[in-house]
Amino acid sequence: MPITIMGDKEFESVPSIKSKALRINLNQNIYGTFAEIGAGQETVRNFFRAGGASGTIAKAMSAYDKDFSDAIYGIENDKRYVTEARLKKMLKHEVNLIEQRISREKHPNKLFFSYANTVATIDFAKKYKGHGWVGIRYQTVPNEAYNEITLHIRFHENDAKLQQMTLGILGVNLIYGAYYKYDNPKKLLRYLYDHLDKDQIEIDTINFSGPRFTKVDNRLMSLQLVKNGMTEAVMFGPDGNNILPAAILYKKNILALRGSFRPVTKVNMDIYKSSLNMFLNENKVNKNKTVVIFEITLSNLRAEGEIDEEDFMARARLLCSLGQTVMISNFKEYYRVVEYFSNYTKERMALAMGVNNLVDIFDEKYYRHLSGGILEAFGKLFFKDLKVYLYPLHDQETDEVTNSDNLKVHPRMKELYKFFKYNGKLVDITDYDASVMDIFSREVLQKIQDGETGWEDQLPELVPEMIKENNFFGYKAPEEETVKR
Repeated sequence: MPITIMGDKEFESVPSIKSKALRINLNQNIYGTFAEIGAGQETVRNFFRAGGASGTIAKAMSAYDKDFSDAIYGIENDKRYVTEARLKKMLKHEVNLIEQRISREKHPNKLFFSYANTVATIDFAKKYKGHGWVGIRYQTVPNEAYNEITLHIRFHENDAKLQQMTLGILGVNLIYGAYYKYDNPKKLLRYLYDHLDKDQIEIDTINFSGPRFTKVDNRLMSLQLVKNGMTEAVMFGPDGNNILPAAILYKKNILALRGSFRPVTKVNMDIYKSSLNMFLNENKVNKNKTVVIFEITLSNLRAEGEIDEEDFMARARLLCSLGQTVMISNFKEYYRVVEYFSNYTKERMALAMGVNNLVDIFDEKYYRHLSGGILEAFGKLFFKDLKVYLYPLHDQETDEVTNSDNLKVHPRMKELYKFFKYNGKLVDITDYDASVMDIFSREVLQKIQDGETGWEDQLPELVPEMIKENNFFGYKAPEEETVKR
């Protein structure tokens, strides 16, 4: 730990918000500004009330009026204010002002920071609960480059005052964690909910950057959000950075593919290409407003009851290398995936899946927790403008190909199955590549772990090289290959 913030003993129990704010205030080196827009100045209020704030707070402001805000931070290209771009502008602008106005010669040990938020709380009609961006840009060593933590929140409370108080608590937790828990980002994440309940606020995106976080993979931090129950789903793009779900899903046509992708195979990509072609030929589907999501459920990330993070990162990196957008969710049932997407769009959606997954959908045991059972689930699944694209299954022993015409479901489900099939909700993928349909991820994985050869041809281009270079999925190079390297 840097010398400038040593000497503070850990609290044996979770410190109160006042204690956290006071601990920051009493640290003679931490000094910065607060810029809070849209929900009052609830974070800085906690520091003023704790006492000793004069040593911490250089400035507190709220450029609430849009014209004033634009005059200070500039005008966004999209004319919006509650955005990540706006938050980052605020953080950089305020840090630059500190550097200009506070002499380093006079204060050689100061650790400058800027805390900012731009939020919209619940509207008067209580139809829109609100959301916002929160962040801190700060130093842990004088004159070192700045670190940055930014996160997106969604409010769940139905009262503006309660939302403001919740935001104030979260802000203190973030500043406290940034200075005293930065060496363990996973713990820092959990401590953001000190004195808060997950029913109050949801964190669905978080990104770390700067010298103290060079080894942090933000995709892994995304996984922690879902794992800790802070949100139901997170997303990240091909570049490995976390994406705000609303930003990519809003008013879009969505095609989703669920799988273990352990590893991603040629058959996965065949399903993707075939179903996408079908989806783009549908009515009401605009190619320029279409997104494809590769979804991995949390249950698919578990190994012996615990999430294997290295295994997760392997799958994520391989999918990203193929240019795909990945979603990690805790949705065991498909209807919950559709419900989630429906929060952001009313446009047409589609799910692409194999025969075995469709059979599971028609298994009643997955819906015992619902009062309406499978009928309730199917009502939620299909009442939206949704279609299912079915990829056939080839039986290598009998050479039989199973599709929607000869698929067998439980006798009690036959009429329900027929209803959805004959109403056009279930469509067969016919333009498939028969040469790859016998590839199964689990068999490829077994070959990799057993040190066998020949599995490379069953994976998309460049994927085998990545697996070998990074020793993904327990791969171990043969001795002669190791010598060559």
